[in-house]
Formats: sequence, C-alpha cells, structure tokens
Amino acid sequence: MKNRLPIALAGAAFGFCLAGTFLHFAYGAQETPSPYNELDRFGQAFAKVRAYYVEPPDDKLLVENAIGGMLTNLDAHSSYFDPKTFADMTVKTEGEYGGVGIVIQSDKGTIKAVAIIDNAPADKAGLKANDTILDIDGTPITGFKLDDVQKKMRGVSGTKVTLTVSRSGMKDPFDVKLVRAQVPIEPVTSKRKGSVGYIKVPAFNDHTDSGVQAAVASLKKQIGPGIKGYILDLRDDGGGVLDQAIAVSDDFLEGGEILSMRGRKPEDTERFDAHPGDITGGKPVIVLINGGTASASEIVAGALQDHKRARIVGTTSFGKGSVQTIIPLNNGEDGALHMTTARYYTPSGRTIQAEGIVPDVVVSQGDDANDPYAEFDQREANLPHHLEAEGPKPAPAPKPILPPAGKKFDDFQLSYAVSMLQGGPVVADADTAKPSPKKGSN
Repeated sequence: MKNRLPIALAGAAFGFCLAGTFLHFAYGAQETPSPYNELDRFGQAFAKVRAYYVEPPDDKLLVENAIGGMLTNLDAHSSYFDPKTFADMTVKTEGEYGGVGIVIQSDKGTIKAVAIIDNAPADKAGLKANDTILDIDGTPITGFKLDDVQKKMRGVSGTKVTLTVSRSGMKDPFDVKLVRAQVPIEPVTSKRKGSVGYIKVPAFNDHTDSGVQAAVASLKKQIGPGIKGYILDLRDDGGGVLDQAIAVSDDFLEGGEILSMRGRKPEDTERFDAHPGDITGGKPVIVLINGGTASASEIVAGALQDHKRARIVGTTSFGKGSVQTIIPLNNGEDGALHMTTARYYTPSGRTIQAEGIVPDVVVSQGDDANDPYAEFDQREANLPHHLEAEGPKPAPAPKPILPPAGKKFDDFQLSYAVSMLQGGPVVADADTAKPSPKKGSN
C-alpha cells in the first residue's frame, strides 16, 4: 500500500511568524489585495492584547489560540494540535494510553460518549454510547474543548477519576468512579458464530489491517472449509488512519478502485486501487454499520458496497466524506495543523459527505437500549461548519426491518446478519446460532 506523508486521516502546509514586525503594502487601483494585509491586521490585534490586557498574556498561547480559531472555523474537522495533543495523536495511531476508554464528541456544548471501548474501565462500569458527561472529578465540563476533556480523563494507569453522567431515561445524573488503565488502541477482535466468522473493527490504527488478516486466518482454522462467510462489524467505528482503510478494503477485493481523493486542484487527485488476492477466498461478506460508522470505516463499507463484494446491513452511517491531513509545524515542536485537504469518493464516484451510506438491508436494533444511535442526532450534516454534500442525494432509506414481536435479542442486527449467511431463521442470540439442517454445517 502506498504510504502518505504527512499522516492522512479519513477520518485526520503553511505557517507564519510575525517576529514583532508589521507588514504594510500600498496598492494601485487595479491590484488585488494581498493576504498579508490580513496578517497586518492580526499583528495589530496581537500587539494590542499584549499591551492592554488586564494581565500579561502568554504570547505562545495567544498564537496557538489564534491558529486554533482559524482552523476550527473552516469546517467541522479542521483543528490545531498543540505539541502535547500532537504527541497524543501519535500514540493514538501507534500504541496505547492510560485512560478510561470513552470516545467522546461535543454535541451543542455538551460532551457525549460516542462509543465505549470494549473491556476498558468505562465498559466494565456500564457506561454507554450517548451518555452525557457533566463533571470530571467535580469540575463541570460543559463548554470545554474536546482536547481539554480528553486530557482530564486520561492519566497514569492506576489513578482514579470520577465522572458525573446523565443518561436518557434516567431522572438524575449519577457518579461513576473509575480506575484508569492502559487502554489498547481498539484492537481487532473475532469469534466464531456458528458457521460464520465474526470480526469486530472498532477503529483504524496502524495495526488494523494485520488484525483483520489474522482474524480471517484464525476463523478459517476454527470453522474449516464449511465456513459460510464473514461479518465485518464496523458499527460505532469512528474511523482513523486512511491507509489502513484502504488496506482492509483491499483484503476483500480482487481489483478495481477503492476510492479517489480530490483536493482543491485537479493535480491533487489521487486514486487507490485494489490488488489481486481476496483473503476470504471469495466467501460472502456482510458489513454491519450504524450512525457511529464514520470516516475510514465508511470508506471500507462504500468500496465493498460499490463493487457488490459485500452486503451492507444496519442503519445509515455518519456521513464524513472528508480527509484530514496532519501537518507538523517545526517537526511537531510547535504542534501541528489537522486540516481538511480533500473529499473522498467511492468507486462509483459518489461522495457520502453529509449524507452517509445507506445500507442494502436496513435493520434496526428495535430497542433504544441496544441502539444508542436510534435517537442520536450528532451526524455530520448537523455539525457546525460541515462541508456541504456534493452531487445527487442518495435515495431515502427504506423502512427498517424490526425484531419479531415477542422475541428478545442481545443484538438483533448481528443475529439478522448471521441468519442471512447461514440461511436459517433469525435466532435470539447470534452466539448460539445454528446453521439450517437443509444447508449442512460443521
């Protein structure tokens, strides 16, 4: 796979230095105003703040906040990483961190849990996606920046942190006492479900593709030649490293385009193609998605859907069709720009920006307790400053398939996907799913 530098996130150069000097230009009637005239205006404001603010300000912090404001007002995903945040981002794509295992997002000034990492402290304590975090160690965090909330929740393994949480359907907020632990960077997990191989991809980091390949090899060995197919679970997968999304898509394709990325100039267009070799040997594949499926995970779902290599099952995805590039400043010592540099397009030429991927088979969990995105309005199209959609709108999603009345399901979407591959009826628990006797089994 082709490596991209700087790091591209599907998910994911310029700088200036005033050095105490203001720039002035004189223009004739036919000349176009220079952008440096705006830097002159910033320089004047910078000088006034330094001279007249009630307390001596931190010059470095003033400039960092100015850069941050410049980027965050471009679109919903551009931002400035200070040096520590940039270092944390490197950890996020490469290793692990000390924390509680909550993926968070700002929703109209409040901090909501988008996903809970399996087996992390938050998961063991019973926290759920769509919970709202009100306080951390008694400090209200409404209005805080995401980076600041993340810093407060992370820390040395073994240290304690208390979150005050509100949950839909519960009258009063409640406290959750957690002990921080080393949180793995969302490893790929897999298990056998009858004669079907199940693979869960919670995020795309530097180990995702190798994890998917290892999972397929393990499931082939466990189930044997009678394996009916694979379920690739991308629900609640908020994305990550672009190269890994391309590599995972390539795992299931024999050739053809995976995606193209188009920037502001025609020469910026890049196309990524698959190589021969389907690691499943052509077995059927179902991809599970929901409202928490975003960015890199939408690339995989879109590529496999357009090539008709997989059937997409679940509910409409988040709709993030832009690519962010991390551009270090001074080799990262001055932080980095996290800037939207392109839109991506699926093999058929469609962009899912602000629209999302509509499943081939729309299946609802049917129970808000099991489907935190059922009433979750934090989609790309609802984010402030989001990029607008391009091209024709996709057809509206059909009425979803609901669980049969009177039956209880731990995970109806998964049970439905297993039944699609095994050819039998939908069962209450996919872990105990048995293939239809008419179809044969292992």
